[in-house]
Amino acid sequence: MSDGARRVRKHREKMKAAGLKPVTIWVPDVNAPGYAEDIRRQCLILRNDPQEQQILAEIEQLFDAEGWK
Repeated sequence: MSDGARRVRKHREKMKAAGLKPVTIWVPDVNAPGYAEDIRRQCLILRNDPQEQQILAEIEQLFDAEGWK
């Protein structure tokens, strides 16, 4: 086993002992053909949506709430 593999194994054991576990998630590939166009399309749809504006306003209020650090 290489030094790098030992280091990774030790780190994983430490994290597991701390009650954590690794999680793998799949996310969109930002380099995929059509990705930028699809994001632009979605943004244009949401730009003037009243419900989206309400959600953004609520998020802003939460961001400004005292005591959240």
